[in-house]
Amino acid sequence: MRGPLIYIKDLIAELDDTYFMRKAYEQAQIAFELGEVPVGAVIVSKQQIIARSHNLTERLNDVTAHAEMQAITSAANFLGGKYLKNCTLYVSLEPCQMCAGALYWSQISKVVFAAEDHKRGYRAFGASLHPKTQVVYGILQEECSSLLKEFFKEKRK
Repeated sequence: MRGPLIYIKDLIAELDDTYFMRKAYEQAQIAFELGEVPVGAVIVSKQQIIARSHNLTERLNDVTAHAEMQAITSAANFLGGKYLKNCTLYVSLEPCQMCAGALYWSQISKVVFAAEDHKRGYRAFGASLHPKTQVVYGILQEECSSLLKEFFKEKRK
């Protein structure tokens, strides 16, 4: 009886920020394969992924179809409400100011992003998230940055 309890505890311990950022990175790889800017996102509630998304701006011909926007909508639908309190967004690239605004209004509890975006990220424009939102960045930064660099290198050929 004690064995399964230890196993469950160990399994839950493995579901950390790195684990969920890998899931966001997988979504970014899907975007890459579709010819979209490779940004992926997942939203987690109670250690469960409730939304997965990637950029769809080209496919939908919609400049607002960023991975974060898709994830926010999907998570809100899953939860049955517009607020994402007690949820965490994992995204492979720092959100832009549009996505930061949507995250602000969603009142999401935590945002974790991998790669910083010094030119288009929300912080470069002085935008902010909700005052209660915790921000963590740099997890899997190298992998996510490399994927973005590879994408834009291919586009320039």
